[in-house]
Amino acid sequence: MISYEVVIIGGGPAGLAAAIEAKNNGVNNILVIERDRELGGILQQCIHNGFGLHVFKEELTGPEYAERFIDELKKQGIEYKLDTMVLDITEDRQVSMINTLDGFLKVEAKAVILAMGCRERTRGAINIPGTRASGIFTAGTAQRFANMEGYMVGKDVVILGSGDIGLIMARRMTLEGAKVHAVVELLPFSGGLTRNIVQCLDDFEIPLLLSHTVTNIIGKDRVEEIEIAQVDEKRRPIPGTEERFKCDTLLLSVGLIPENELSKSAGIELDPITGGPVVNESMETSIEGIFACGNVVHVHDLVDWVTEESRRAGKNAAKYVRNQLVSKVEPIVTIAGKGVRYIVPQQIRIKNVEGKLDLMLRVDNVYHGAKLIIAENDRLIKSIKKSHLAPGEMESITLSAKDLEGITGKEITVALQVEEV
Repeated sequence: MISYEVVIIGGGPAGLAAAIEAKNNGVNNILVIERDRELGGILQQCIHNGFGLHVFKEELTGPEYAERFIDELKKQGIEYKLDTMVLDITEDRQVSMINTLDGFLKVEAKAVILAMGCRERTRGAINIPGTRASGIFTAGTAQRFANMEGYMVGKDVVILGSGDIGLIMARRMTLEGAKVHAVVELLPFSGGLTRNIVQCLDDFEIPLLLSHTVTNIIGKDRVEEIEIAQVDEKRRPIPGTEERFKCDTLLLSVGLIPENELSKSAGIELDPITGGPVVNESMETSIEGIFACGNVVHVHDLVDWVTEESRRAGKNAAKYVRNQLVSKVEPIVTIAGKGVRYIVPQQIRIKNVEGKLDLMLRVDNVYHGAKLIIAENDRLIKSIKKSHLAPGEMESITLSAKDLEGITGKEITVALQVEEV
């Protein structure tokens, strides 16, 4: 059996950053496994700009951002396999895969990094009534058709869901000559970044219909009409509020799910809120020596945050290979309190933190004039004022070494102190 020091599953932005960081920290025998035909992952179809503002301090398109990491990966001579599907991971870090060149192949690793990204929810996941007409796509599929394959998916479009992909595709379809009638959102607030609402909807006068949903799809062979309706506080359609749009295409931007079938089969503990693995300060999962990073852990807004998180995973996987991580210690658990939906990492082993630790979190509603409070029981560790908080925008809290050293118990809580909702 072929042996590697670090095997990375996924050649998107997370896997590339983790591989390069592991190499920079002294690991020479690395394998990156990617199921697509090229490296770069989802970035290859994201031809719009806005990437790299934090990592490179300049504005890049998705392919440009990916290219910088691909070039560095090749420059450093890191081995990778394309068009290769991983079938299984075991607790003792054996990875089974298959492709057309090697056939079935099994390798073993001292450390494994999971970087499989996420996938879109489909129509079947949200049970929209109506016929099974053609013309219904997830926003990401439509993006690939338009940006990589050179096909237009439709001329008259309605978009369900105001996540960032849906917002970006509203602009993309408009620029390609389609009429986007509306972006329909079930919740009373958008799930996307404010900048995307402004640049993709407001600038093109595309209406955003909050507290609405699609209640029927009409059409035999192709979508002909979409029926929408307002919803109440319990997200149930309100009778008498129905409205119809004549269109030929419905794009779905109704949420992303971390791609964790391999994590489940390996027996890794998953967080019921994020849908991704429970990780500690080193981005290590519940199975020792298996790390995770990027959208497979929790869905990020910005690829820059994916890169930072993945570098942490790559660095700590390298430390694990050299037996430099402290494992036999009871971790501190991070608890999501009032107003906070989840926190990553979910566990902290203070002895493995170098200098500082970033906690990533999302809130459960739109808040104005609130404070993020980090506390151990009744003892305040840190307080941060926030003028605006929204579920569509991930928040980061940096805990210094001094903040961490003062923790004596087994858990800390991050919660909101709300002045105005």
